[in-house]
Amino acid sequence: MNDSESFSFALKLMAIGLSTVFVVLILIIQFGKLLIKLVNKIAPEEEKPQQAVAAAAPAAIAPDVQQAIAKAVEQITGGLGRVEKIERI
Repeated sequence: MNDSESFSFALKLMAIGLSTVFVVLILIIQFGKLLIKLVNKIAPEEEKPQQAVAAAAPAAIAPDVQQAIAKAVEQITGGLGRVEKIERI
C-alpha cells in the first residue's frame, strides 16, 4: 500500500465514521422526541386546583429583611441596581 492509497483509505474511513456518528445522533434525537410525546400522552401533567394556588399567598417579609436585601443589592451593583419586588419562592 503506497501513500496515496493509505490517504484515500483514511479519508474513506473518516467519512464512514462521521456518517455513522451523524446517523446515530439523528436517531437518538428522533427517539427522544418520540419518547417525550409518548410519555406526555400516557401520563399528562396534572393540573393544580385553583384553590391551592390562591391559598398560597406570599407571607409578608419583615421590613428589616427588606432593607438588608436592598442594601446588599445596592452594594453588589455599585448603586446601579434597585429592588422593586421581593417574593418568597
